[in-house]
Amino acid sequence: MNASTLRRALLIGLTLALAALPLAAGAWYVLRKHVWAQEQLDQLAPRYARLVGMQQQGAELQAASEQAAALRARTIYPVAQDEAQTGNQMQQKVRDIFSAAGLQVISSQVLPAKEDKGFDRVTLSLRAEGEQLAVQTALAVLGQQQPVIFIDELNIQVQGALTNLNPRFAPRLVAQFTLSVLRERP
Repeated sequence: MNASTLRRALLIGLTLALAALPLAAGAWYVLRKHVWAQEQLDQLAPRYARLVGMQQQGAELQAASEQAAALRARTIYPVAQDEAQTGNQMQQKVRDIFSAAGLQVISSQVLPAKEDKGFDRVTLSLRAEGEQLAVQTALAVLGQQQPVIFIDELNIQVQGALTNLNPRFAPRLVAQFTLSVLRERP
């Protein structure tokens, strides 16, 4: 081979290499996009599978949602009642429970509501006197109420001095309760 043929072959080779360079860059770009798209699909596959599973269990999820809504309705006071109505209703209910249990309600006061995790917590401070069995009965009935009445604080003391107690009679107790209920926020 002579120099002109070698030069011509080298020129053709460079021309082909320059022509192939955009093709190689395009192929590399397409390959990167393909890898990126595959990674995206791999990330979406579990989400899609969860959505398909949720779709297949739609009736069960709907039933669970309705059950949760019913439980919520039995647990908290509705937003339709304002704070004062809720406090008054709770106060009357607790006074009735304590009176029926045999306790004498000395004082009760509805305190201002406080925001608590998306609900209004309506609090009642109550002082009552009575025998131990009456206190136990009132506590048992409080635990069964709907909407739920929470016992935030409870302080029970014997009325009078321990040395003055007659052993033949049950001691009289003084109980200080801080109770609360939850109400939906508007």
